[in-house]
Amino acid sequence: MTDASIQTRTDSGDAQFGDYVALLKPRVMSLVVFTAAVGLLAAPGSVHPFIAFFAVLCIAIGGGASGALNMWYDADIDRIMKRTQGRPIPSGRVTREEALAVGLTLSGFSVVMLGLASNWVAAGLLAFTIFFYAVIYTMWLKRWTPQNIVIGGAAGAFPPMIGWAAVTGDIALESVLMFGLTFLWTPPHFWALALFMKSDYKDAGVPMLTVTHGRKTTRRHVFAYTFPLAVLAIGLAFTSVGGPIYLTVAVILNALFVKGGWDILRRDEPTSEADGYKVEKRYFAFSLLYLFLHFGAILAEAALRPWGLGGW
Repeated sequence: MTDASIQTRTDSGDAQFGDYVALLKPRVMSLVVFTAAVGLLAAPGSVHPFIAFFAVLCIAIGGGASGALNMWYDADIDRIMKRTQGRPIPSGRVTREEALAVGLTLSGFSVVMLGLASNWVAAGLLAFTIFFYAVIYTMWLKRWTPQNIVIGGAAGAFPPMIGWAAVTGDIALESVLMFGLTFLWTPPHFWALALFMKSDYKDAGVPMLTVTHGRKTTRRHVFAYTFPLAVLAIGLAFTSVGGPIYLTVAVILNALFVKGGWDILRRDEPTSEADGYKVEKRYFAFSLLYLFLHFGAILAEAALRPWGLGGW
């Protein structure tokens, strides 16, 4: 990571505010905000609306800080992968030093403010999440093992647990299962992406499963993960955050997700290349909707519960 084009800004001009926002990975942050808010709203008990808003804001900032630290460390491989070449650091709009400063500052701010605003259990979980993503995943797992996405997926699964803890001050079965839902969803979601990203990960030296074990093995793993995911997702319906709405949504979505995994398993590379990886891209897009609708159903159950309509 010593290339001068990474260390210094190019002649394209000074960084704009939007460039620093891009460091925070706003698309990923939107998922963090939503799942954290669902965890908070589904938790038993209540907090003042301002505290709830501020807690979710701190979780979002912490997630953004993780993204900035990830971009700081991964600047070398981001320059190689077509998908990431337009990011602020490889494009020269922001220096690595600036990204590191942003990441560390926002990390400290988000953890301390969440602890002061809610409780230190939630703050501790947020601190661990930032550490896990920036150090365990980015600095170690991502470049070391094809299980990087499997283990590293935990970082993106913590937000509903943090939201829950912001209200209750503890960890419960329901929050662990919401964690598990995102944790088990992450591998098939990213492996579907890896199938149609072609040589990006190989060129960057990232040991994604498609690189180390081949595309056929990756297809088998995508399909295999749909089963434990379906069991956990449907099982969540029978906890205090579930109900008939969630159960209906979970059964339909998981039937479609398993079917999509089967469709991916049956395909070979010549067929996929011929139609531009149409099935794989559709599965990846559906996986985003899959997670959103599961947490949306939990939110619907929580919203209806005060009127005696949500839950069992």
